[in-house]
Amino acid sequence: MNTIIEPFRIKMTEPIRLTTREQRIERLEKARYNVFYLDAEDCIIDLLTDSGTGAMSSNQWAALMLGDESYAGSRSWKKFEKTVKSITGFKHIFPTHQGRAAEGILAQALLKKGDVVPNNSHFDTTRANIEFVGANAVDLLCQECYRTQESLPFKGNMDLKKLEICIRDNGSQRIPFAMITITNNTGGGQPVSLENIKAVKEILNKHDIPLIIDACRFAENAFFIREREPSYENMPLLDIAGEIFSFADAATMSCKKDGLVNIGGFLACNDDRWAEKFRNLLILREGFPTYGGLAGRDLEAIAVGLMEALEYDYQVYRHATVRYMGKKLESLQIPFVKPVGGHAVFLDALAFLPHISTDRYPGIGLVNSLYIEGGIRSVELGSVMFGKTDKNGREIPAPLELVRLAFPRRVYTQSHFDYVLEVIEEVWKNRKDIRGYRISYQPEFLRHFTCHFVPE
Repeated sequence: MNTIIEPFRIKMTEPIRLTTREQRIERLEKARYNVFYLDAEDCIIDLLTDSGTGAMSSNQWAALMLGDESYAGSRSWKKFEKTVKSITGFKHIFPTHQGRAAEGILAQALLKKGDVVPNNSHFDTTRANIEFVGANAVDLLCQECYRTQESLPFKGNMDLKKLEICIRDNGSQRIPFAMITITNNTGGGQPVSLENIKAVKEILNKHDIPLIIDACRFAENAFFIREREPSYENMPLLDIAGEIFSFADAATMSCKKDGLVNIGGFLACNDDRWAEKFRNLLILREGFPTYGGLAGRDLEAIAVGLMEALEYDYQVYRHATVRYMGKKLESLQIPFVKPVGGHAVFLDALAFLPHISTDRYPGIGLVNSLYIEGGIRSVELGSVMFGKTDKNGREIPAPLELVRLAFPRRVYTQSHFDYVLEVIEEVWKNRKDIRGYRISYQPEFLRHFTCHFVPE
């Protein structure tokens, strides 16, 4: 069947303000051609991110009313801690106001200038927190990921040979820990297999290097493992998640993804010495260790949301929605990363707009065209977000030029996505008219959030 039935009913609606093409052109110009500056109400369909933009369930809304706002040792904290421990098995749990706060504490506590942190792929805030303290974030993604038109099951895997070379060339003493991001957002939302996680851990164990999981989309990754790794067929997602975390020494998480909430995160570990460092920084930066910058009601909602994300029927629905988009795009012969990711469809901007060179940012050209054509806000994951500069200040393009259409959880219906597909098809038909952009202003870190663009 082509009709996707959402496993929920809609109890409340939020109006969408429709805009004209002329209005969108005007809004985009005022935003310096950077969609991060747009007002949300000027976006008809907002696919900028799936982070914190989802709709909470009735059980989560009910949980908010149970929030215990005591400064220390609240009931809500105990419920949150128990839930996270039941999923991850970690000894020490530290709530934070969102994932990047956990990353900042991790980097400040364990890294120093000159250290190296290998990962399958660091996402933007992870990389920025590592580089802010003077360490080097190294991506060791498997080669299959760069073959965007091939449908392979685990294109988020870390390249094991690259990991061994990284350890050999840098020395284990310069690598305080390694990371694996699940799913791999940078490379098209692709999953990591449990086989790969085990193999990475075996290599790291030989050199006494700890492994940290970036667990933002751990439940979606667990679903992929169940569907694509034969030995885990029919296993409950909670059990798969537990096995994933069993190979890790610590984890960071933005609960704004697979926690199904609008705010929140955590840092977790087993090492008592790490825990002491994390706790001290948490108090300094976020708050007392039993609330960590969150209200009790938020802790309650996260505790419910983490378990709802591990419900098989919910994951079936979510992945069916993404696959539906992928099948339609394939029928239109529009280039995108295959197979589709768990939380988003990633358009291949370089294949979509081959007439725009990487130094003129084809991803930004495509992002802005989607907004002008249909009021759809998306995000570039290419040389603006992940480009680097060499010692002479010349820009090194990112290995992939992608545009991510991230799906907020439980927000849009099939008719919304049919509209998105119609807009993409119209932009595809007129792709030769799309121009490139250059940057007129950029900050030192995370430039994609606040830089200004000028059309060619």
